[in-house]
Amino acid sequence: MNLSDPIGDMLTRIRNAGKAKLPVSTMPYSELKAGLAEVLRRAGYIDSWRKEGEVAHKELILVLKYKGRTREFVIEGLKRVSKPSRRVYVTSRDVPSVLGGFGIAVLSTSSGLMTGREARKKNVGGEVLCYVW
Repeated sequence: MNLSDPIGDMLTRIRNAGKAKLPVSTMPYSELKAGLAEVLRRAGYIDSWRKEGEVAHKELILVLKYKGRTREFVIEGLKRVSKPSRRVYVTSRDVPSVLGGFGIAVLSTSSGLMTGREARKKNVGGEVLCYVW
């Protein structure tokens, strides 16, 4: 499977699994996706993630998080910002705030993947991958 936007595909898989109230979401593994999964875990949007499979067929498995008796998906929205056709870069002073601080912006920086809040604290800018709220 040749995907031109693996991060967009990952966000769509998470969104679809959440709407279907599935316990896990599976996708092809990459270091970038694992980094994004770790940022989502640290921010409290997913329970955990793991890598499974052999060398050529590794999969990333995300354990999704739901709240309350109605099992409402914790992630209300996901938006891809920087796309292969249009990259979006920001300086440390221009790191966006999502929903007044209720969401996170995920940035790819020279220090690795991190939330917008962490990027402001470390005074680094980078590519804005997505917003999660």
